[in-house]
Formats: sequence, structure tokens, C-alpha cells
Amino acid sequence: MSPPSRRLQTKPVITCLKTFLISYSLIFWVTGVILLAVGIWGKVSLESYLSLASDKSTNAPYVLIGTGATIVIFGLFGCFATCRGSPWMLKLYAMFLTLVFLAELVSGISGFVFRHEIKAVLNDAYLNAEKNYNRTDSRSKAVDFIQKTLKCCGVHDYTSWNNTNYFNLYGIPESCCVTEVNCTSENLKNLTLAVKVVYKQGCFSSVTTMLEGNLGIIAGISFGIAFFQLIGVFLACCLSRYITNNQYEMV
Repeated sequence: MSPPSRRLQTKPVITCLKTFLISYSLIFWVTGVILLAVGIWGKVSLESYLSLASDKSTNAPYVLIGTGATIVIFGLFGCFATCRGSPWMLKLYAMFLTLVFLAELVSGISGFVFRHEIKAVLNDAYLNAEKNYNRTDSRSKAVDFIQKTLKCCGVHDYTSWNNTNYFNLYGIPESCCVTEVNCTSENLKNLTLAVKVVYKQGCFSSVTTMLEGNLGIIAGISFGIAFFQLIGVFLACCLSRYITNNQYEMV
């Protein structure tokens, strides 16, 4: 048992650490809510772009949603562990923060390192979706959504449709039309006439620019949150050590 005088001296330190750790845990909880919101936003807003790479919906938004929900839960756990003053709970909290830090760091670095490969996969996926376009399947609907939303046409430009079976039958898809005026089957089947009624910007460059902009924001938030974990690890470990070494107990 530590001398009473020493316990009195360390009590303000422990109180200070607890205050900082509770504040940190609340902020950490907020970051979980942010990730949860970003995941939901990604599911709603980016699903059409990401689904080009697969016939099924992408799991990326669900990963963010799951991560955000987990952080929310452990953020509350961190507040409880701090208030309780339990060394083993604080160590468990620090361990969780370390795992989150490593996972986010590895994910962020992997995304940066393999960004060119991701672009190549997206380009191949878009080419495949355009080649097999039929207006009815999920990829075709994704292509229509992208062309209407980003005001673009074809992979590289509107002439890309000239190499598809759909063009031979129906011409360029109507989703490429700037307006419905003069957007007739006759104009869409003729590249010379189509240039006057469809978007001229290619979709691949538009999609990559849009994704890089949004994913850059997400990556920045993720890296910020990742390094933010180190503060919590430090505070949790220090508080746990002080409580253990000085046998401090909450009354």
C-alpha cells in the first residue's frame, strides 16, 4: 500500500488524467458517429459508381458503417472504464484503440499504394459495363446514372459507344443526351449527328476525378482518426499505470 501522502499527491494527477480521457472518449465517440454517417452517405451516394466493379453491391460502405458503430460502442466503453477506474478495462480500451489505429493505417496506406491498380480495375469494369450495356441490368443502370449525374458519355467520349452491340441496334443511350430536344433515335445512331445532342466529356475521367475528390476527404478523415487513437492509448495506459501502482480505488 502506498503511503497516504503519496496517494494524496497522485490523486490530482489521476483526476486530471481521467478528465482528459473522458473528454477524449467523447470525441472518439463523435468520430464513430462521423464514420457511421460517411458510411451511410457512401451507401446512398457512391453505390452506383462502386457497383460497376461487381454485379453485386460493394461492401465498402458497410465496412465504414460497421467500423463507426464499433467505435461508438467502444467510445462509450472508454467513458465507463474511465469513470469506473478499472485498470483491466483501461488496458482493454487501449488495446482496442491500438487495433483500430493499425487497421486504419494499413487501409489508408494500401489505398494510396494501389490507387493506380484501382483505377485500372475501374477502367476495365466500365469498359465491360459499356460493352454489355442493355439498359436493364444493375451495371447498365449504373452507367445511365453516371452519365446523367456527371454529364458525360462513354468511357473516353461518346464515340466509345460505336464499338458496342447496343449502338448497332439502338445507337448511343439516351442517358447521354444533354436535353430531350432532338434526342431522337436517328440522331443517336449517327455519330456525326449525335455530337450535337450528347455530352462530349468521357465518363472515366469524370468518375475518377469525382471518386478521388470524395475518397480524398474520406482518407483524410480516416488518417486523422487513426493518429488520434494514439492519444487515447497514451492516456489509457498512463491512467491504468497510475491506478495500479498507487492502488487508487474509486469510492
